[in-house]
Amino acid sequence: MSNGILVFIENKGGTANRSSFEAIAAAQAFGSQLQQPVSAVVLGSDVSALAQEIAAYNIARVITVSDPKLADYTPDAYADALEQVVKQTDPSLVFLTHTYQVRDFAPKLAARFQKSLISDCIRAKADNGKIGFTRRIFLGKLDADVSSDGEAPVFATFQTGAYRPDHATKGGSAAVENMTVQIGDVRMVPEAPFQEAKQAVDLTKAEVIIAVGRGIKSKDNLALAEKLAEVLGGDLAASRPICDAEWLPIDRQIGSSGQTVAPKLYIALGISGAIQHLVGMKNSGTIVAINKDPEAPIFDIADYGIVGDLFEAVPVLTEEVRKIKGLA
Repeated sequence: MSNGILVFIENKGGTANRSSFEAIAAAQAFGSQLQQPVSAVVLGSDVSALAQEIAAYNIARVITVSDPKLADYTPDAYADALEQVVKQTDPSLVFLTHTYQVRDFAPKLAARFQKSLISDCIRAKADNGKIGFTRRIFLGKLDADVSSDGEAPVFATFQTGAYRPDHATKGGSAAVENMTVQIGDVRMVPEAPFQEAKQAVDLTKAEVIIAVGRGIKSKDNLALAEKLAEVLGGDLAASRPICDAEWLPIDRQIGSSGQTVAPKLYIALGISGAIQHLVGMKNSGTIVAINKDPEAPIFDIADYGIVGDLFEAVPVLTEEVRKIKGLA
């Protein structure tokens, strides 16, 4: 193997996104298997503060590339910068987040090394020196094991929620190194960042999520879930039928056509567990399901399950939480 694992830290205005810490966790876990050091790379016009934040994690070093052409994201500038970082550091593997930004430039980057991009992975493993990744295919119905030819560098992206950001270990004092690169012509000018609607919510940052499905029966019954979310300090979410019926806005949808989340606690109320929903939440820390159908697929992945009427169980659960918190 060559020089360890290089992790790309995606950031916006000097603030790293949550999935970057998931990528660090993936690299640390895999690096321990291979006994390979982990390094991180941060791009931007001024990323000194972010570099110090990343240096506090248990990694070997943080590489910064500062250039006015990197102030706003463009695939030309990012591909040029990272190509030179990879050539100068010679990593065995390059781990990236599976975000819209990375999906835009990473194939271009990998192609410059005549490599394929192994995308949307949920885990990585090493077996007798062979590097393997697992990807979900057919909307999560099957897992595909993908083997790399092992020739460096190997480029891979990890699905949001595949690793928990709080599993990225701190306690390090990594050296911060500034690297100078030559960025060529940038052929596009980015427009102003897209402004989401005011009601938009980023459920990927929630530590507790209460999700409702068809079993809630009517929009009026959402109040049950809202009360439970309130006492737990969580966010309300839903499966696709609830959003299709416009009982909750589309930004609350969890699943293959919605958001992918990995909170510490996920409570599913009246959700049967269609595969399209499961792929969006199955990596949650603790999953609690309440459903009257004992054969509901949601119970296959739940840590705790209640087979019963949610209209009876949820008020009791809410009241018990209130007692524990001294709110009753």
